[in-house]
Amino acid sequence: MRGTTRALRHVLYCSRIRGDHLCLQNGSRKVSTLRAEAVCSSSRPFAEKEINRYLCQTARSLSISMASDSAGASADVGKSGPLIEYERRIASGELVDGDAFQVDTLRLLQRLYDQLIEHEDSCHLDRYKASKKAGRSRWLWSRLVPQSSYSPVKGLYLYGGVGTGKTMLMDLFYDQLPSNWRKRRRHFHDFMLDVHSRLQMHKGVADPLEVVAGEISDESILLCLDEFMVTDVADALILNRLFKHLFIKGLVLLSTSNRAPDNLYEGGLQRDLFLPFIDTLKERCIAHEIGSSTDYRKLTSAEQGFYFIGHDSARLKQKFLNLIGKETPRPQVVEVVMGRHLQVPLGANGCAYFPFVDLCDKPLGAADYLGLFEKFHTLALDGVPKFSIQNRSAAYRFVTLVDVMYENKSRLLCTAETSPIELFEKIVTIADAQRMSPRSSSRSLKGDDLDLCVDNELGFAKERTISRLTEMNSREYLEQHQSRLLGMAKLEVEENNDALLV
Repeated sequence: MRGTTRALRHVLYCSRIRGDHLCLQNGSRKVSTLRAEAVCSSSRPFAEKEINRYLCQTARSLSISMASDSAGASADVGKSGPLIEYERRIASGELVDGDAFQVDTLRLLQRLYDQLIEHEDSCHLDRYKASKKAGRSRWLWSRLVPQSSYSPVKGLYLYGGVGTGKTMLMDLFYDQLPSNWRKRRRHFHDFMLDVHSRLQMHKGVADPLEVVAGEISDESILLCLDEFMVTDVADALILNRLFKHLFIKGLVLLSTSNRAPDNLYEGGLQRDLFLPFIDTLKERCIAHEIGSSTDYRKLTSAEQGFYFIGHDSARLKQKFLNLIGKETPRPQVVEVVMGRHLQVPLGANGCAYFPFVDLCDKPLGAADYLGLFEKFHTLALDGVPKFSIQNRSAAYRFVTLVDVMYENKSRLLCTAETSPIELFEKIVTIADAQRMSPRSSSRSLKGDDLDLCVDNELGFAKERTISRLTEMNSREYLEQHQSRLLGMAKLEVEENNDALLV
């Protein structure tokens, strides 16, 4: 790279033309165009000849230098990437030393990184070299000239228990990728909301999913999806066709999940229509289990933070008022996707206050929560109940709410009926229920717990929610949140100062 820079400097030095002076390296003289028109006219042929000579020399220098740089870049494969960065952070004390399961996963991520570097051109990763056709235009062209271009690189599907570092490892991988690549990192909730929004825009098209796939692959040919969890029948029915189109267009997928591919959408409505997606996923991605039993989120200080057990609404309200400072809380309205609005009972200074029933007992979903935390960084939630068969829908919404908050690094203040673990003790998987109450033809139903909620998806998701609630109330998490707020405030001040200078 230094050779390229030197060559560019050389051509600029040898052929610079500034306003009223033509400067040539002909001895030590500068010829002024203001001094004598005749001198300038007689010098011009010589100047052009000299400039052309230097340009030819420089072109050769650039060619040699760029070839050298390219060879250097190829030699760098294996000298950078997630595994190398992980080892650096362990050595510097930024991360605690992981277990063998994390290291095995990092080797796979490093291999994926190296393969993408090696196949950068054939994968069309460089956004500046990729086609700039719009999604609809590309879709029309593909109908006229059908073509498929599966990526030569297979993706990764990482799954395992809660708190084993899946998200951290994916972010570590993503942060090492070149900035000029067509890449995107999203939470699965956010991704599916975007898909449904795009489908609404292309309602009149014969196959809107193909158009949407074209748009997504134009924007990001490498897609990293965190927390792949299918609970909605509308999502389940479109995933196979959507990802078939995406993979045909060369998409490479890196995903994390609590569920193995074969267990996705287990027990869901019309699951037989979802099963082909599992085959497609396993064909285009290497499935890898992170088998660690350690929940790294629970290795934090695990202080009480702002999680208050009991019906202490007055204490929660006072904490909320302390955080907003001198501002006066008032009802606000947040705009969410597709023209919908969310009513915020009280809000001020980036903090929102909700009774639990207003946020989780009403027909709200991920779109509403994403819209909420685009405007607010802190939520005070009053009256989180124990979950059972009686309020299963509210439990699903609370799980989604915590996922969105954790993804946005938001702060939670809440009053709850009991501890995070006990909130979900009535939520179990089918396997848990069978262990608790094995069935037999002679067994009476009198001993059954009528409040027990047997739900596989919720039974798996509760472990993630408990783990995240624990981390979100740790000293480390709250300190990171405060540092983030200070950074945002500093950036806002700098932007305001820049605006005043303009």
